[in-house]
Amino acid sequence: MSGNDRPGIVSAVSNILTGHGANIVSLDQYSTDPEGGRFFQRAVFHLDHLAQQRTALEVDLRGALTGRFGLQWSLIDAAAPKRAALFVSKLDHCLLELLSRHRHGELPMDVVTVVSNHTDLAWVSDAFDVSFRHIPVEKDRKWQAEAEQLALLEGKVDVVVLARYMQVLSGDFLAAVGVPVINIHHSFLPAFVGAAPYRKAKERGVKLVGATAHFVTEDLDEGPIIEQDVVRISHTDSAEELVRRGAYVERLVLSRAVEAFCEDRIMRDGSTTVVF
Repeated sequence: MSGNDRPGIVSAVSNILTGHGANIVSLDQYSTDPEGGRFFQRAVFHLDHLAQQRTALEVDLRGALTGRFGLQWSLIDAAAPKRAALFVSKLDHCLLELLSRHRHGELPMDVVTVVSNHTDLAWVSDAFDVSFRHIPVEKDRKWQAEAEQLALLEGKVDVVVLARYMQVLSGDFLAAVGVPVINIHHSFLPAFVGAAPYRKAKERGVKLVGATAHFVTEDLDEGPIIEQDVVRISHTDSAEELVRRGAYVERLVLSRAVEAFCEDRIMRDGSTTVVF
């Protein structure tokens, strides 16, 4: 839940949940300012026979959270995995990290399909028992590829993950897909944006390289940041070594961001995020 901060929100949530017999497992909250700030809260609770009690619980939550406090909120079944489409081009490291973690039960998601503008990674279909869809993107007919992608995904996914998908999605696609899109950027934003970030980093003699996972918006590489990390380097490292270390960080950062999304730990607040 999120909205303008004011006294009584935490108490109201706790009282409603316990009043319905729920056991509160965790309760995290954050306020941008104790006086007139923005308030965010994530409550995890266990309630036997939730399906039978859900309507009555939502009525009470709506009365307090919407009616009394004017908050935006949602009630999500944590047992239901998120449905994900993974977009990729030719580089496999981020895709393999996600598929491997999914195979080992470390990511609460269902991989609906892997979509690629190349056929290089079609082998993952047999290796990981997932659907692979090749949708080529022609320079002057990107709209046609995006229309095919949208038809494939319509009503079937909760998130699109760009696991090194080397195409810029159009504003029309982002508006029509109807679900969040998460991207991994191969540098520590906002530094060294654009092409060849590792070459630029090498030329500047940086001592850290990193990666950034963020939500995709029409403003290229400027969407709300979800997760970031860095690795130390030195003047002795070649550009190729930077690429290798950068790929390692990219895998970690993207998998953490996807995990946070699948566990409903991300709340967007304009151009930023709150990640519990």
